[in-house]
Parts: sequence; C-alpha cells; structure tokens
Amino acid sequence: MTERARSWHGVFSRIVNEAHVVGPDEVAGLVNGATAPVGVTVRLHLVDLSQQRLHPVRPEDGPSLSVESSPVGRAFQQLELYVEPGPPPVLWIPLLNGTERLGMAGMELPADADPHDTWLREQCWVVVSLAAHLVMSKQNYGDLFHVVRRTKPLSVASELLWQLLPPQTFACDRMVVTAALEPYDQVGGDGYDYAVDGGDAHVAIFDSVGHDLHAGLTTTVALAATRNARRSGLGLVEAARLADEAIAVRNGPDKLTFATAVLARLDLDTGELHHLNAGHPPPVLLRDGKVVKLLEGPARIPLGLGHLTRREAQVATERLRPGDRVLFHTDGIVEARSPDGALFGLDRLVELTEVHEAAGLPAPETLRRIVHAVLEHQHGQLQDDATLLLLEWTTTGQIALFPTI
Repeated sequence: MTERARSWHGVFSRIVNEAHVVGPDEVAGLVNGATAPVGVTVRLHLVDLSQQRLHPVRPEDGPSLSVESSPVGRAFQQLELYVEPGPPPVLWIPLLNGTERLGMAGMELPADADPHDTWLREQCWVVVSLAAHLVMSKQNYGDLFHVVRRTKPLSVASELLWQLLPPQTFACDRMVVTAALEPYDQVGGDGYDYAVDGGDAHVAIFDSVGHDLHAGLTTTVALAATRNARRSGLGLVEAARLADEAIAVRNGPDKLTFATAVLARLDLDTGELHHLNAGHPPPVLLRDGKVVKLLEGPARIPLGLGHLTRREAQVATERLRPGDRVLFHTDGIVEARSPDGALFGLDRLVELTEVHEAAGLPAPETLRRIVHAVLEHQHGQLQDDATLLLLEWTTTGQIALFPTI
C-alpha cells in the first residue's frame, strides 16, 4: 500500500471508528477532522424537503444554494460531479444514502490537487458516502438535520407523517421506487409506503378525506394497518380489510373518515404487478417513454368504509415488461387549479412525464420537476396535497441514480 493510499485509509477508519459516539451536530466536525490529514475540507449541504435549495449543515460552510439555478444545484439534479475552480478547487459530489438524494458535499482539495484525478475522486466518493450514511443514521438522535432541511415550520400533521414515511428513493437490482409530495410543510392527508423483501416489491399510496390533523391521523392509521398486514404475511385484500377496521374505529355518528388508496405488489422475477384500488385515481403505465394505459381494474370502496358493502374486493394483475414504469398519483396532482380555474389535468401530467422520460432524467428528478410544475400551476399555493410515486421494473434504471466518478 502506498503512503497516499495509507493516508486515505486512515481517513475512512477514523470516520467509522469515531462515528459510534457522535450526535448529529458532531457529524460535520468528525468528517472534517478525519480528512484534515490529507488536506481536505468537507462542506455538507442538505436539500430541503421541497428540494428547492441546498442548505449548509454548518453556517461556516457558505450560503444555501439554489437547486434550479446554481451549478451545484444542477449537479444535484443530474446526479453529477461538479468542479468549482480554485484555488483551491472544490469537488462537489452528490450526497447519497443508497440512492436517496440527501444533498451535495463540497470537497475542498489541496491547491495543487487535480480534481479530475480518478483515484482521488474515488477516495472522495467513499468519504461522502460515509457522511451520507451518518446523516441518515444520526438524524434519529437529534433535531439538527431535520431543522436544516425545512425552510418553513411544519404543521403537526406533517411532522407526524414525515416521521412515518420511508425514504423518498430506493433501488435494488430489479426495481426503482421514488416518491414526491407537496406541500411538504402542510401535507397531512396524503402518504405513501413501500418495502422490498423476498423477491417482491410492495408499494402503496394514500389520500385521506380532509386536509387537517384528522386527515393526517387517518393516513397514519391506514399506513400502519397495511404495513402491519404486510409484515404479518397477509395479502392485499386482507391488508385493505385491516385498514377498514382500524380506520372505522375513528368514525362516529357525526364523523365519517376514510382514505382512498392503491395497494400493489410487484413480483421482481416475473414483472407481475398485482394491484388493489380503493376508490383512488388509477395508476398510469408508461413504456418506452409513452403512456400505454391506465391500470383501472375493479375498484373497491375506500379504506375505512368496508363495512358499508358486502362486495369482496378484487385484485387486478398487469404483466410489466422490463423498463416499464408505473406512476401512482393522488387527485391533488390532476385536480390542481390555476388562479383562473384551469385544471392541471391528467393529460398535462402524462405529457410532462413523457418529456422528462425522453430526456433521460433520473426518476427522482422527474418527480421533483412534475411536483414543482404543479406548484407553479397554482402559483405556489396548493389547495390539496399532491403526491406522486413512480415504480420501475428494471435491471438498468439504477445506473442513472449514481454519478460517474
């Protein structure tokens, strides 16, 4: 092992060994202390929940940066490395926990370092990857990272919901799933869930009646019930039935609450997608960048209202082809109205999805741009929660979720 390699090995070892006993407010200091012997300073910037700006974890690491209009922000969008000219040069690298975009890390290199040197880039990539894992694992022990990622106070319903949702992006060797939702600070009635185990990918999207804490609690109950059913080995019909029972507990003579939903299971070996629609807008099937059809199938009554009918829920099946994407959405997307009353509409959603598909954007960036288009359509003031979830059956789509070193 060369002296250069030995020095960087020491960086990695120190981060791993000292990380066991640090809190969120100590992560940036730990990483910088570890990289100091190799002459590197690290600036950690986390993207806000609306994915519009990148905010420094420490004030001394500079101002926040626009995702839309800064070079670093554009690198975040495209999942690319960006070199900020020196001296000293700064190598900006996407901050990824698995495939979840957390932000960007600026690696300030020694003045004489070559930021295009592949070996050096590989070492910096390992440091940034370790930092991303620390951000995710340590955020449960303090509030710093949560505070950095919000530009507006969250409602109580939003605070509750964000703690229950899984990360917005995940990928394995045969699938990619990514989600986006707005308004991030007031969302309460919408939600999503997913899990990947034993050759199956389970996904769900929810939309509860109302826009307040009561709606948020209904979504929370629906998510918890269907998650409990899944973890108990139950199928989609049984999961919906359990959600019915759990939500019905909150109903009374003067209050009837419910949630529309789509529950689905994808066989990762065959591409068979089983889906159950509980009064929700049907998902959209995309193939080769074009819409093939809506996955309408038989719809059952919304979750929480199962006691009002004796008709048994039915599960529909669709055989996907490699590379197919299924776009789940809530009605807050298509029913968004501009100030002059124009609907955003399904056609516009489909058109935007096709355009971004054709541009080869990473799946998380496609959803980010669509949700922001909905925001712009309503001049930044959504009247309803707007949520998207994109599921892709693929063995190649994961490549777009990582930068080229």
